[in-house]
Amino acid sequence: MKRIGVDVGGTFTDFIYVDDDGKIEVYKTSTTPHDPSIGMMEGINAVCDKLGIEHSEIDEIFHGTTIATNMVLEHKGARAGMITTKGYRDIIHIARHKRPTNFSIVEDIPWQKYPVCQRRDRYGVEERVVSPNGDELIPLNEEEVRQAVRKMKKDKVEAIAVCFLFSFLNPAHEQRVKEIIKEEYPEVYISLSSEVLPQFREYERFTTTGLNAYIGPTTSRYIKQLRKTLVEQGYTANVHLMQSFGGVASAEAAQKKPVNLLLSGPVGGVLGAIWTTKLTDINNVITLDIGGTSADISVLADLKPSMKHLLDTKVGGYAAMVPMIDVGTIGAGGGSMAYIDEGGFFRVGPQSAGAVPGPACYNRGGEEPTVSDANIILGRLGTKLLGGRMEIKPELAEKAIMSRIGEPLDKNLDEAALGIIDIMNNNMIQEIEKESVRRGFDPREFALFACGGAGSLHACSVARELGMKQVVVPLNPGALCAVGLVNTDLMYDFSKTEMQLASNVDLESLKKDYASLEKKAHDRLIEDNMSEDEIVIQRVADCRYEGQGYEMRVPVIGGEVTEETIEKMKESFHIAHKKQFGRSYRQVDIEIVNIRVIGTGEIEDLEPIKIQKSSGNIEDAVVDERMVTFKVDEKPVKMSTKVYDRTKFGAGDVINGPAIINQMDTTIVVEPGCVGRVNDYGIIVIDINVEE
Repeated sequence: MKRIGVDVGGTFTDFIYVDDDGKIEVYKTSTTPHDPSIGMMEGINAVCDKLGIEHSEIDEIFHGTTIATNMVLEHKGARAGMITTKGYRDIIHIARHKRPTNFSIVEDIPWQKYPVCQRRDRYGVEERVVSPNGDELIPLNEEEVRQAVRKMKKDKVEAIAVCFLFSFLNPAHEQRVKEIIKEEYPEVYISLSSEVLPQFREYERFTTTGLNAYIGPTTSRYIKQLRKTLVEQGYTANVHLMQSFGGVASAEAAQKKPVNLLLSGPVGGVLGAIWTTKLTDINNVITLDIGGTSADISVLADLKPSMKHLLDTKVGGYAAMVPMIDVGTIGAGGGSMAYIDEGGFFRVGPQSAGAVPGPACYNRGGEEPTVSDANIILGRLGTKLLGGRMEIKPELAEKAIMSRIGEPLDKNLDEAALGIIDIMNNNMIQEIEKESVRRGFDPREFALFACGGAGSLHACSVARELGMKQVVVPLNPGALCAVGLVNTDLMYDFSKTEMQLASNVDLESLKKDYASLEKKAHDRLIEDNMSEDEIVIQRVADCRYEGQGYEMRVPVIGGEVTEETIEKMKESFHIAHKKQFGRSYRQVDIEIVNIRVIGTGEIEDLEPIKIQKSSGNIEDAVVDERMVTFKVDEKPVKMSTKVYDRTKFGAGDVINGPAIINQMDTTIVVEPGCVGRVNDYGIIVIDINVEE
């Protein structure tokens, strides 16, 4: 099998090719922001041409994209309308009592300033089903529905979200509205809350469904055009897209539910980190994935990703109640711009130069100093990137740093450049502490996993400040998200609200509901051409103590749903609650709020390849030696530093800092006093000289 993973970032697009013969090829191109598919196709074609592979030979293409996320963050989605229960069209405006800044009277509330569905495009219609069984109280007024759809068609609304108050109990009214929309306005994109998120909590359900409509038309067109282009250029591969909870979906499924693609970009890096770290003797890592625009951080205790609570899954201030792996993101990347703000403070990020115009040293028109410019000045980056395909202009970096930072602060060039790096590192240190220390994890018990195009440039400094003893650098750090893509499975999540107490559970009802969700998951995977022996069905439940307002996810054993099933679920919940909050309340009844089924279509993992043993002479890998500036006793000090070609390393090689290690997709900085060791799989583990 021949697979290509493609991760589209804000500055670069990463590619990795793998096949059953152990062949691995990594490639990198600049992202084309106006149409990401252009850069993607250029890279895929370049990989095939380089390897002499026919386009039709590629079996699978795995794609991680930021197109859905960027639409939300930049407020550039489709004009979306909404049909809802009469009297409830303002739910997505009112939201909950929580605000980004509770006591500000002048702040802009994202969901109010930039609603996913404008008020003029939201229509209430007569209908009502009621709890607890979803019985119909008021019939659906179909004429009102038709009038609303016709008005939206006249106003050229591109997508319609249908959100009725109790549709999670009985979706019949929403399904009928869908039929009417197809009759009156067949070309519009349709998003039903009973299909997108059939769970209670109307605000989150309405907003999530609205987001699905808001990003649906553009995402759907992008996927369709991508598949069309692939076919026109001779590719017959299956296309899979990464989802926010760690699995990939088929192109068809992603078009129907693009809200699952939100924040999926960083997830590939987390999965790649897990796969890579298993090839070492390290069990706990914190990932530091630094790209051109942002830095993504995830705490992996025992190499297991944690899931965000569904009420904490937000994108750009909007509630998006879909499963997401817990990844923290800040605006800190190679393209992050350094500046002096109106108050005279020296800052770095979150604004980024992106791919266009990019850092000043790229010579594409950028004039603002960035982190990459600082690394160039300090000698940590060479004058050619991407394996020599991108030439760098250090003189432009010097001009930008001195004119914007050095001269205003009365600092020399090295001091100004080191200042940029220090602020950048401090921003990441604070985010790592937020994701670890504030959640009860001691970063000193973890290794720092450096990935992304810029992660290895900063990892040693960040690890030292946090008291971490080791840094792990994978074989292809700059393409790790793409590595994660080709090492994941097809995965779908189906859910239903239950609201049953464990002490008085209706076993027959629970059994029936799980069976229904399992059938949906199984059928979806069969549609994706998964065989029976490749399909794995997992049950989980969202539970809470009676009287609590928030749930926790716990596993539920398979097989017949019996009293034993409930008892084991209760025990799992008590254990999980104590682990998370330090205590459990075994005397309190447990409420089963939602049940879930996760359907997985297992795809064969990438087989790790061992590299050749060391020749015994590390000097064979030296390709250059140059002066590099490091901070020693809080002052810039230039040191003669050897530059190594990573492709010439063998298993067992030892690299003493200071050292610079070059490869096509990244540059690794081994700081003075640190020691890097190459293991059997080419992974470099750097021991940090932590000051006691």
